[in-house]
Amino acid sequence: MQQVTHIDSLEKLPQAARQVLEWVGCRNIVALYGAMGAGKTTLIKAICAELGVGDQVCSPTFTLVNEYRTATGRMIYHFDFYRINKIEEAYDLGYDEYFDSPGLCLIEWPELIESLLPQDAVRISISEWVDGKREIKLL
Repeated sequence: MQQVTHIDSLEKLPQAARQVLEWVGCRNIVALYGAMGAGKTTLIKAICAELGVGDQVCSPTFTLVNEYRTATGRMIYHFDFYRINKIEEAYDLGYDEYFDSPGLCLIEWPELIESLLPQDAVRISISEWVDGKREIKLL
């Protein structure tokens, strides 16, 4: 059975974030696929809010990774691989130390490091519809 949720307003964003966290369960790597402007960063902000992150959450476009701490002390690693030119840049970043940690890894533009993702990574697509609504689908 395909698992899908829809967002037709910003008020529905927390509910969608909770749904994604249900899909994630105890796994720690989440790959978020979607076009530029689809809402990947916005969804990550909502996920972080649901987990009690107090810091401002923003896209790590230039730093590649931002680190946040949840209300329970768990680390969240927010990756944005949009600007990498070759996969070696992920190696230089030490991606494996993050992926092997108990922290939650939320990854934007995972298609640029697809070969590095573990088999059990949670893969989610975000699509924007013509009317501005979003569809979030567990792949």
